[in-house]
Amino acid sequence: MSAQSDFYLARAAEARASASAATLDNVRDRWLRSEASWGEMAARSERGDKRRAQIIEEKASASDALGAQAV
Repeated sequence: MSAQSDFYLARAAEARASASAATLDNVRDRWLRSEASWGEMAARSERGDKRRAQIIEEKASASDALGAQAV
């Protein structure tokens, strides 16, 4: 997990804690929407990290295959 997704997850946890401490319904709802948004950003960041790692692996495999053909 990247530092960016860790940051997003920490903000989601803070929003969840603020929502549970809120006494007004509209404030609680706002914090819960914030938590959902931070959670989605964390998930998107993790998907991006996985995809980047997959692309790097694919390029390394392709490079190895080209190197083996040249020999």
